[in-house]
Amino acid sequence: MRVRYRCIARVAKPHGRKGEVVTVPVHGLPSLVRAGLEVAVVPPALKGSRWHTVTSATSDDRSGTLTALSGVSELGDAEALVGTYLLAREQDLPSDLALHDRERLVGREVVDVRGGRSGVISEVLSGPANDVWVLRDKDLEVLVPVVDEVVARVPEKGAIPVNIPAGLEWERCRP
Repeated sequence: MRVRYRCIARVAKPHGRKGEVVTVPVHGLPSLVRAGLEVAVVPPALKGSRWHTVTSATSDDRSGTLTALSGVSELGDAEALVGTYLLAREQDLPSDLALHDRERLVGREVVDVRGGRSGVISEVLSGPANDVWVLRDKDLEVLVPVVDEVVARVPEKGAIPVNIPAGLEWERCRP
């Protein structure tokens, strides 16, 4: 079986003298950098290892994640990583990543299993408790919370089944 990788973060800047860096999520993903995660740096340096293990990761949810990588222990090493990207094996990422991956969700068809109506995800909104999908069908739209009771799974292909809660109705879009 072929191993699949995802680009999860960009190294934005060095931080301090111990070789730590600040990483920011890419492609609309949530922050996925966590201690113990093995990552590949791309493009790789001419010398040294491409692979590193995240030894610590702390985030303030505003300016990125303060990240320490194995083998990066000096300011010069951290400065050399600025502008590179971190890849992780898909199998090492959270299993519910498909629910939050805006890049793969926008444009996907969604079918209400109770009402039978279908639409397309036109936008993914981030809320304090959960994401919200904006579903559109011609000139109608509905806002659907992304919670287990509404979205149980996101199949790799085909329409995404949802259970739109009673009380949420398709309404006319404003021009």
